[in-house]
Amino acid sequence: MTHQVHAFEPPERFVAGTVGPPGERTFFLQARGGGRLVSVALEKVQVSLLAEKLEELLTEAQRRFGVDLPEAPVSLGDNDPLETPVDEEFRVGTLGLAFDADTATVVIEAIAVGEAEAEIELGESEEDEPDDVEPDEDLDRLRVRLTPEETRAFIERARRVVNAGRPPCPLCGQPLDPAGHLCPRNNGYHR
Repeated sequence: MTHQVHAFEPPERFVAGTVGPPGERTFFLQARGGGRLVSVALEKVQVSLLAEKLEELLTEAQRRFGVDLPEAPVSLGDNDPLETPVDEEFRVGTLGLAFDADTATVVIEAIAVGEAEAEIELGESEEDEPDDVEPDEDLDRLRVRLTPEETRAFIERARRVVNAGRPPCPLCGQPLDPAGHLCPRNNGYHR
């Protein structure tokens, strides 16, 4: 089976964004460049971890390679919505990060969910499969190369997108719907 590698080195725009109301949002990474627009779906926790790990990667690049890191952007940067049409190319199963010391750029690779991952999600995994399976080479990928400044801007936007959802309940931390929720800390009474 053939696979596609959607490479943007560098992209004109690379952002994390959502479609849908809070509580029903679908998260996307979207890259634009060279007349192409690619959107891949992923989970909220993946966006949050991506921002966290990119921050760690920049810190490590500064420590090991002496890379000049930009300060956190003072302005809000790119706050525009995702570009339309938002057509999901694939759902992300694995995210890979690297720092290219030769070009002083960050490489982000989003790899589609593979057959083994889909079986695990469905509870159909066989016991004899190893747990540390490398991502299949036959899977679609989105590869983006960013400067440290672009990476910092991506991190800030990703954090804003993740935090823009439903507010947490002050007692239990679960997301509050507009109509409230049944809080386990209140013995099932609406909060």
